[in-house]
Amino acid sequence: MTAFTALLLTMAAPGAYVPAFDPGRLKDGVTGAPGELLVLGSPHLSGLPKDFKPESLEPLLARLAAWKPAIITIEGLSGPDCELLVRYKPLYPGAADYCWDPGAAQKIVGLDMVAATVEADRLLAAWPTDPAPADRRRLAALFLAGGERPSALVQWLRLPANERRAGDGLDPTLVAVLDKAMTGRNENFLIGSALAARLGLERVYATDDHSADGVTASLDKDPGYGAALQRIWDTPLLKDRIAAEKALETRLDGEGVMALYRFYNQPETMRLAFDTDFGAALADTSPQQYGRRYTGWWETRNLRMVANIRAAMAVRPGARALAIVGASHKGYFEAYMGMMHDVRVVDAATVLK
Repeated sequence: MTAFTALLLTMAAPGAYVPAFDPGRLKDGVTGAPGELLVLGSPHLSGLPKDFKPESLEPLLARLAAWKPAIITIEGLSGPDCELLVRYKPLYPGAADYCWDPGAAQKIVGLDMVAATVEADRLLAAWPTDPAPADRRRLAALFLAGGERPSALVQWLRLPANERRAGDGLDPTLVAVLDKAMTGRNENFLIGSALAARLGLERVYATDDHSADGVTASLDKDPGYGAALQRIWDTPLLKDRIAAEKALETRLDGEGVMALYRFYNQPETMRLAFDTDFGAALADTSPQQYGRRYTGWWETRNLRMVANIRAAMAVRPGARALAIVGASHKGYFEAYMGMMHDVRVVDAATVLK
């Protein structure tokens, strides 16, 4: 056997090929400062104990504000993405679980989803340095009609308290929606919108994706699929992980919240999320390959979410971006975004210390 033949056989062996092209290594040709991305892995605040108070987030918000991101993305679906899911509801029956209905806002504003979104973009393109309160109320109304509640809340928070009233497209019903969002137990509002308003930003970017749900849609009515997932998750390691999270949730003052966020953003927690969930699913032995299909859905969803973040950053090369997302996504976000030529991933520990 010649050396050349041996090389060919080695290259043909399953799993032996490693692509030579690695985007993550090709970062040296960027003109100017590269974009920076901080991925903040977060618990879903709606799931915290009832004694959680929004003001306990202040130490976290102060640290994030000091880092000064110019772009903030959240784990929420954009209005256009929700419209797609709702229109194709037979393919995505869970859309109602993720999407706020902007129908009332559209009737009040007199614009449908497309028209409201286009008009909001038009206003932002010519946004004055010092907009009048009427401008902010109008933009908030357009964001609501476009299905973008967190961005509408940014405008609402940037208004003086005495200007948070009906008018300029907002009626008492929409004012109530915005007032409720101000204290809603949701990291998109309490961290994303609040931080954007504090930093003088005009909006946040909704980057979640549930079109990936089509990957497992055919399994939703298969009782074997749900049973397989419960079997995958029924491990001592997962029980230990949940116990550690619950223990941290017993103290939810400012320092307790910081400890919780430091835990969720450390490398060991990212790996534990894989070992107790998606990694365990890959080892599932069911003939239907339920676990592998579940992990395939998860990877697809993260890839599409990361693409949305990259699109938001691409418009402003060199800007700092903060991505707020459920903690189980964090490891995937950092790995995928680390492959981008013009993005440098920042260690959250340096900001949360």
